[in-house]
Amino acid sequence: MHWTKRRECFRAILAGEACVHPGSVSDPISARIAEDLGFEAGMFAGSVASLAVIGAPDLVTLSLSEFAGQAYRINRAGNLPLLVDADHGYGNALGVKRCVEELETAGVAALTIEDTDLPTPFGATEKPRLIALAEGVGKMKAALAGRQDPSLAIVGRTSAAAVTGMEDCIARLRAYEAAGVDALFLTGLQTREQVQQVAAAVKLPLMLGQTPPAIADAAFLAGQRVRIALQGHLPYAAAVRAVYETLKALREGTPPSAIKTAASAELMARVTREADFKRWTREFLGG
Repeated sequence: MHWTKRRECFRAILAGEACVHPGSVSDPISARIAEDLGFEAGMFAGSVASLAVIGAPDLVTLSLSEFAGQAYRINRAGNLPLLVDADHGYGNALGVKRCVEELETAGVAALTIEDTDLPTPFGATEKPRLIALAEGVGKMKAALAGRQDPSLAIVGRTSAAAVTGMEDCIARLRAYEAAGVDALFLTGLQTREQVQQVAAAVKLPLMLGQTPPAIADAAFLAGQRVRIALQGHLPYAAAVRAVYETLKALREGTPPSAIKTAASAELMARVTREADFKRWTREFLGG
């Protein structure tokens, strides 16, 4: 599926009436699994990218080229519309423009740009800090200027609800909406009242980070114009545990034949698209 078609599919989610949980993906295989299972979209988070690409915690030490390269590998593996967390845009507003250009070329369907002061400044030891509102607006405008395919969704993101409070959160959301972004992404909301307050203050489709049980109701969220709600990134953590437990068992002397948690040959053939490669081998190599 062409990049633009995927972006149109993602925009259909934003224009719809349902709240969708995207599948958290980290590489081509996980993206194919999410697509095969029927997820409407995939989510490639900055935290997962840092783990998958450089084996580091989420401290924004991953480079833009490393992030875009992994996004491209995910995108070329199938047809899943991919939402990515582009963090702070890898620099100032000019860096944001470049970031959008690179991620659009990598085939993403949508990307978020946030207003957190990243990477963590020297001497900052307390909770996260936000950049000034004017700088945040400048970043959103730069992101829009960097877009060449109008179907790519640019999403303004803020964690202000948990950092500076709801008044500042709404002021930022309204400013990013006025700048022209396509949707708004929030983290840190804890109550239904906060969700309703946000929905009443702006008109754009909403996205939420991992939601606490108090608001994790798809029907309620859909009624508040929330179109994307993350469920965390359990697939990657589960994969890490599976690899750890398997290697540990082998190291301790467990025979490979005794380990029963590996993917079946049928599943491996499906996620690697083995049938396609066999067909191409016959057609192109005479095999």
